[in-house]
Amino acid sequence: MLLPAFEFDDKILAQGAEISRKLDQLRLEKFPPNAKKTLRYFSMAEVAHYLGVSPNNLKRLHLEKKGPEPKIAAGGRRIYSAEQMIELRQYLDKNGRSDAKKYVPHRKPGEKLQVIAVVNFKGGSGKTTTAAHLGQHLALTGHRTLAIDLDPQASLSALHGFQPEIDRNPSLFDAIRYDDERKPIRNVIAATNFPYLDIIPANLELQEYEYATPLAMQGSAEGKRFFARLGNALADVDELYDIVIVDCPPQLGYLTLTALAAATSVLITVHPQMLDLMSMSQFLLMLGNITKTIKHVGAHVQMDWLRYLITRYEPTDIPQAQMLGFMQSMLAEEILKSPMLKSTAISDAGLTKQTLYEVERANFNRDTYDRAIECMDAVNFEIQGLIHQAWGRL
Repeated sequence: MLLPAFEFDDKILAQGAEISRKLDQLRLEKFPPNAKKTLRYFSMAEVAHYLGVSPNNLKRLHLEKKGPEPKIAAGGRRIYSAEQMIELRQYLDKNGRSDAKKYVPHRKPGEKLQVIAVVNFKGGSGKTTTAAHLGQHLALTGHRTLAIDLDPQASLSALHGFQPEIDRNPSLFDAIRYDDERKPIRNVIAATNFPYLDIIPANLELQEYEYATPLAMQGSAEGKRFFARLGNALADVDELYDIVIVDCPPQLGYLTLTALAAATSVLITVHPQMLDLMSMSQFLLMLGNITKTIKHVGAHVQMDWLRYLITRYEPTDIPQAQMLGFMQSMLAEEILKSPMLKSTAISDAGLTKQTLYEVERANFNRDTYDRAIECMDAVNFEIQGLIHQAWGRL
């Protein structure tokens, strides 16, 4: 019996519409359009960890009635809001004994804005998970951070409570487009549920940049210098932030090239498997050749650092361990010492559009959560160290 022929375009449009309808229905049940993301309180141990002080020091401050008053939770535990963590930073920075003030780590005069492009040519490498947790960690450790979702799929935006199909939020395209409708970048920045963390969410309109840029290159000098558009836009908010995290799309197009030209550092996520390594090799070769081309016409491609982050790593998986060893034999100095372990805690948190920094530890197997957050913190503190080193602090 012959299979009946069908019109491909009609079929995929109908299936796409049905999937979108069901997802919208599920989204409305789990996260209503008028809902706002909130942020949990943090335990005294967590606050001490991110402030860089001992829990006993915090306890002493509370007993001496110095700094913000914590909330008393079940069992008499002291817990703090993220806003109170900022108050504690400011109090410690003002009243601490150390001559080198470190509790408010904002940029000092002469320290440039750090722009970190998180990239990979292959989807599923943990790129967005990395960008989301890094941005939130930097905010929790006192850095004024801007996250830019440059992927039209808008996964980073969704993790921060934005629903482009419903919210109709602007994207970076509004600030880097070539026509008279271009807006100042300040107009497309939104606050998140984390103090010190803002975001420029994404939407499908971002893809227009991939089509508009070749046309602009044919007709204007502005188009020929497309790679400078993000850097020029960020100059208008340079004084507001210490660090910018850019979640690039999983493709080597004009959006990615524009992000890389504005970047001061690059973080490449890679899953330790042969196919992923082969894909990354092709990505690096293509990126290097294209970068040389735009460099000749004025693009800035000097970086403070380049690092590879091993993601979704399973130490007990022998082929993965062998692949990691193979990569270390070639890229030892550029691979972050701390890999991001594969964890059900990360995937389970993602089901409710949350990160490890947002979920309650009590809702997980505690050992699983503790291993995951310890690993995530190790990665992010290592990257934070590179940022501070680029500022000349280490």
